[in-house]
Amino acid sequence: MGNAAECITLPTELDIKAAGPLASQLLALRGKDVMLNASHIERVGAQCLQILLSAAATWTADGSELTISEPSPAFTDAIEIAGLEISNFTARNH
Repeated sequence: MGNAAECITLPTELDIKAAGPLASQLLALRGKDVMLNASHIERVGAQCLQILLSAAATWTADGSELTISEPSPAFTDAIEIAGLEISNFTARNH
């Protein structure tokens, strides 16, 4: 598409308090290609995982790209504990 992806650095704490702001931030970027930098994440709650999964489904349906870059060990662990894979959180425009 030629458009540079919007880059967002996710906060260290993706807990229940972060869920609302995260959802709003993602909603505001709907229709754009987005790269989420997950390198700073230290804790992830189930609500934020749900929001990120929902975003991936929405981006896939919209035909936009959503990627996660540099997932931290804590983020990777949280995904594995939830029985998911990093690919569940991405949308590729192919």
